[in-house]
Amino acid sequence: MDLQLNHQHVLITGGSKGIGLACAQAFLAEGAKVSLIARQTHSLEQAKAQLSQRFEASRIHLLSADLTQADQAAKAVALALDQAGPIDVLVNSAGAAKRTPPDELNIQAWHAAMDAKYFSYVHVIDPVIKHMAQRGQGCVVNIIGAGGKVANPIHLPGGAANAALMLITTGLASAYAAKGLRVNGINPGNTLTERLREGLSAEARMQGITEAEALARATQRIPMGRMADPQEIARVAVFLASPAASYVNGAILTMDGVSTPTVV
Repeated sequence: MDLQLNHQHVLITGGSKGIGLACAQAFLAEGAKVSLIARQTHSLEQAKAQLSQRFEASRIHLLSADLTQADQAAKAVALALDQAGPIDVLVNSAGAAKRTPPDELNIQAWHAAMDAKYFSYVHVIDPVIKHMAQRGQGCVVNIIGAGGKVANPIHLPGGAANAALMLITTGLASAYAAKGLRVNGINPGNTLTERLREGLSAEARMQGITEAEALARATQRIPMGRMADPQEIARVAVFLASPAASYVNGAILTMDGVSTPTVV
């Protein structure tokens, strides 16, 4: 199926690892060019080396920035525009709030979660969505997380940030729909990434078990019997960003293996 993304410029935050890297692979496979933002230069270079084994290196642009800092985010967006032209699609997958057992929480942890997950998205969304509005076209896909809908004792600050991201996703979709923009979100459940290991470590500490036991218990709670692969999330992100989803706007799609079988 041709998703009509050939030559589109896709800006992906958190594009050097996990779901962000999987998104880069999926968009490149559809003929798009990608600009990847991440904090660490060496991680970006490793990602490009991996992607260049399958795709033309000229379609892959790298941008190093700490997206918790608004000025760095703005500079990265400006550089992406200079290097690869107008941004057609923004995929936000940067940052993750540290999972912390309740007894270990403090004020700094609450602030850190908002910086890591909420503001790292907002600092990029703000300049990009205004750029898209001026052009009268564009699509934003926010990779958020199921923790914003179901309170998890070890993920309260991060869950609060996710809930805020869900609200602005639907709110921005409404605000900019008349200008030709679409904004949607994906709420992955447990996905096999490096970030998952951090969460399992916190879970293990809280329950007094090993990380292996925490992984086994987490998997048992998923009706589908397994965790998601990052590529499965990426394929949905590509669909939402494509003209094939032209009337999907303001949607928050849950991808948690039916762990929370609720009607929304």
